[in-house]
Amino acid sequence: MSITETESRRTAHPVDVVEHMASLNHWSFDREDDDEISISVAGGWTDYHVAFTWLPDLEAMHVGCAFDIKFNDRRRAEILNLIAIMNEQLWVGHFGLWERESVVIFRHALLLAGGAEPSRSQCEAILQAAIAACERYYQAFQFVIWAGRSAREALDAALFETAGEA
Repeated sequence: MSITETESRRTAHPVDVVEHMASLNHWSFDREDDDEISISVAGGWTDYHVAFTWLPDLEAMHVGCAFDIKFNDRRRAEILNLIAIMNEQLWVGHFGLWERESVVIFRHALLLAGGAEPSRSQCEAILQAAIAACERYYQAFQFVIWAGRSAREALDAALFETAGEA
């Protein structure tokens, strides 16, 4: 079966499901073309810019979640080390670095091969996983960039959990 045959069997464009989800949650979004939508979501540490992109050749919905955290070349190696350590801990998705913009991004994809259609709950789950990963590790990036910590020190400090009450 060819991809064009699969595409014709879909009842709706996969990005339409995401647009409906964004509308229901009153998130601001921008959809400049049929295959991509950008959503702004407020987090506890910062605002997240989430792009859902339909890749028809792969029959996959790619999700990229970026946040405003710029760094200079001096900290690049330590940021890459931090990303490698964090990715070892993730079960879903991964962090990467967009070299041109020096921006950290969390990426994941929802495979919809054979004409499978995304549900709103699947799209919400993938969005929640992206935001949760970014929220969990945001402070580690801050420690590396602003405090000059090593990747391991930053991760240990960011993931430090307290027990009991004060």
